[in-house]
Amino acid sequence: MDWHTLLTRERFGKPSQSVEELGRSAFHKDHDRIIFSGAFRRLGRKTQVHPVSSNDHIHTRLTHSLEVACVGRSLGMRVGEMLRDVLPVWSEPSDLGVIVQSACLAHDIGNPPFGHSGEDAIRHWFEQAAAQGWLDAMSDAERADFLSFEGNAQGFRVLTQLEYHQFDGGTRLTYATLGSYLKYPWTARHADAQGYKKHKFGCYQSELALLEQIARKLGLPQLAEERWARHPLVYLMEAADDICYGLIDLEDGLEMDLLDYPEVEALLLDLVGDDLPDTYRQLGPRDSRRRKLAILRGKAIEHLTNAAARAFVAQHDALLAGRLDGDLVEHMHGPAKQCVLRAKALAREKIFQDKRKTLHEIGAYTTLEILLNAFCGAALEQHGGRTPSFKHRRILDLLGNNAPDPHWPLYQAYMRVIDFIAGMTDSYATEMAREMTGRSSPV
Repeated sequence: MDWHTLLTRERFGKPSQSVEELGRSAFHKDHDRIIFSGAFRRLGRKTQVHPVSSNDHIHTRLTHSLEVACVGRSLGMRVGEMLRDVLPVWSEPSDLGVIVQSACLAHDIGNPPFGHSGEDAIRHWFEQAAAQGWLDAMSDAERADFLSFEGNAQGFRVLTQLEYHQFDGGTRLTYATLGSYLKYPWTARHADAQGYKKHKFGCYQSELALLEQIARKLGLPQLAEERWARHPLVYLMEAADDICYGLIDLEDGLEMDLLDYPEVEALLLDLVGDDLPDTYRQLGPRDSRRRKLAILRGKAIEHLTNAAARAFVAQHDALLAGRLDGDLVEHMHGPAKQCVLRAKALAREKIFQDKRKTLHEIGAYTTLEILLNAFCGAALEQHGGRTPSFKHRRILDLLGNNAPDPHWPLYQAYMRVIDFIAGMTDSYATEMAREMTGRSSPV
């Protein structure tokens, strides 16, 4: 791979007729299109880890995405400065910063309501549906998209198909930004064979031709059928997510009284050492732990960002060759890598087992089961031009202009249902499921 091709400003979909604006590059336009999209706005009512209504200080998908984008921008700009001599003459370090920032903003844009438990609930429902023959009309590859449902693949569909120019280029981002978003540039056939967590893939069969087009424009090497090497800037987006996820989980854990401040403080102090801001040294016993943590967390993120940028530059040749093993955190220097890994381990041990979170996850299964039974059941009943019942006609009316055509393949019909349900916020999904079961909203 080469940076001239990887950083192309050419736009996916129909080319824009607008001229370049003073002070606003093609990559800035990508950033703005994501920010102003409805799918991004709805992240404000989607679960990150804890239920969104439990505490005003708890992160949602929206606040998490904004924080990841800040770290990603810093990473991109630092790497851009360090690699200035090998980048195209027309590019600036700020270009890398905005590209990574935009990819970070979009990295969770396809996640369904209720966080990762929502993803698992959708997969579980389709496993049961397959056992009942509801997926029999599909190919094995098409079935795999539903059985291994993944928010990253749904996000790719949102960006290239659903937002703005529906099924005509979507958000029409630059190829550089789309490539930097594609954390898993392969289909579900490779979901369990890449050394990543189970189910991870980035493209449905419905968007495979689009992935092929993007990979060709960016010069991403094809590693196997329906699988390409990652864009190097993906590693910066992923590192920004890992840094924020690790530290912010701990911050939320303190807010939920699941962690003690001394254990979080010790973990961060091990990373920053004596490099403490004067404002932290001047804090007294009457200062809140929230203020203490905010200052310490800022310094820790600075250390982790510097470590990730250095690791990227050190692995530059492997990244351009498309053969870097693992993620960027694995290649960071010892203290930085250990900080992220210890933070994730602490979250798994003390945060993810919280009873409140467990109840929320059980509720997610129930809610999504009701919605999928209703909408997929209606799509199945009308499949092949059959006349659905009055109830199912009314259910399909809720989809408006996005309701599947009775003569569409079942795969395409179910995809429209998933587009609708995955785009819901936690509260909207819960309310619709409640009304479908005949129960009124609580007063």
